[in-house]
Amino acid sequence: MSDEKIPLAGVIGHPIAHSRSPRLHAYWLRKYGLRGHYVPLDIAPEKLGDLVPRLADIGFVGANVTIPHKEAVMDLADLITDRATLIGAANTLIFRKDGKIHADNTDGYGFIENIRQTIPDWTPKSGPALVLGAGGAARAVVASLVDIGVPQILLTNRTRARAERLREDFGARVQVIDWVQAGNAVEEADLVVNTTSLGMTGKPELRIPLDGLRPGTIVNDLVYAPLRTRLLTVAEEQGCRVVDGLGMLLHQAVPGFERWFGKRPVVDENLRAAVLR
Repeated sequence: MSDEKIPLAGVIGHPIAHSRSPRLHAYWLRKYGLRGHYVPLDIAPEKLGDLVPRLADIGFVGANVTIPHKEAVMDLADLITDRATLIGAANTLIFRKDGKIHADNTDGYGFIENIRQTIPDWTPKSGPALVLGAGGAARAVVASLVDIGVPQILLTNRTRARAERLREDFGARVQVIDWVQAGNAVEEADLVVNTTSLGMTGKPELRIPLDGLRPGTIVNDLVYAPLRTRLLTVAEEQGCRVVDGLGMLLHQAVPGFERWFGKRPVVDENLRAAVLR
């Protein structure tokens, strides 16, 4: 018998029963024959500060973080990566052996890797990107687009003031346009990204004019329930290259899994099928 603890990880949210992350990490643990468990952790906001620092004491090596805790966990971290600081939110925690909590944000990494895997010949510097929305997901997307060298980012949100605040944080390459002008901006963009919840199951549809989409434009919807949103359906009909939102979820999980369980996992079609089952 070994006295070595079996490493535990999980996903922290409220609610959390809908999360696909446990299925995702369980697949990798089985595939690579690793000891460990990954579980959903439903923690109410008022209990976050008490419970998260105690997770390491019961064997947790880290956790993913989702709504509504991505910003609040920053206050519990001892170390925060530059990208998490820039985005203003964390989705990955590492509980270090020295007792410190390390916070990171891998959403932007997952976003970029998803496009690269789906569209291998994507050239980020080829033209402007249009980003719909200005929430937490948009901050991760804009940060990654700036970092990778996209020359211009057209940003639009139903509440313009929120988009203006995001532009102030990310600089001159970000240009804010009114929501009613999104249809015109579609014509200019080489990449269109929906970071809003519009089009998600149970939410209103994304209602912007899409007739200006050009064949070959890359269209990415971060929504993955349903997997094929109206945006992607219309874009594909018009000859665009479409990227669904599930891949971002899969790829953003890679760095955390590697840190917690010591193996860098691969995102492939078998993983997608396992998560969608």
